Amino acid sequence: MHRLPDLPGRTAIPVEHFNTAPAEEIRHLLLACLRSAHWAARIADHRPYPDADALLAAADEAAYDLTWADLADALANESLPALPADTYSAAHTALSAARAAYEARFGHVFVICLDGVAPEESLDRVLEAIRSRLTNDPEEERAITAEQLRRLARGRLVRALKGTGRCRYAAPPRGATSR
Repeated sequence: MHRLPDLPGRTAIPVEHFNTAPAEEIRHLLLACLRSAHWAARIADHRPYPDADALLAAADEAAYDLTWADLADALANESLPALPADTYSAAHTALSAARAAYEARFGHVFVICLDGVAPEESLDRVLEAIRSRLTNDPEEERAITAEQLRRLARGRLVRALKGTGRCRYAAPPRGATSR
């Protein structure tokens, strides 16, 4: 039996395995990429995909078609990416304050895709983005949030397909803190 990767250290999932694995296992994998049952079902139900590019295009299209209610469900399970272990406590305080201000203004968690950002730059990038996005009107921020969720889902799916190991942005279990 082919085991789909759902833990750190996972192996690659060729598209052929993605196409033939049981739907429930694929939905589980997809929900680890974006916690939207609608998104996961749409991608799983449209198998088979001729190649990884077609799968990623379908994932993007499904993300673009999500309603705000679908996005809100996905946001409920997201958290900020973990900061590097050597980040000083004042940075955690600044990030917590910025995150609280964002959540108070928009009513949902702040999300950002940091694919391609060096770990030592992640804190600055997150703080800069939160501060910048706090000035957005709610409709503009919804569009940016939807795009960030789409990018997060795509990056997570790419990492699952490539089997590069740990998914940097996997949401922790509800109630867990991100540090």
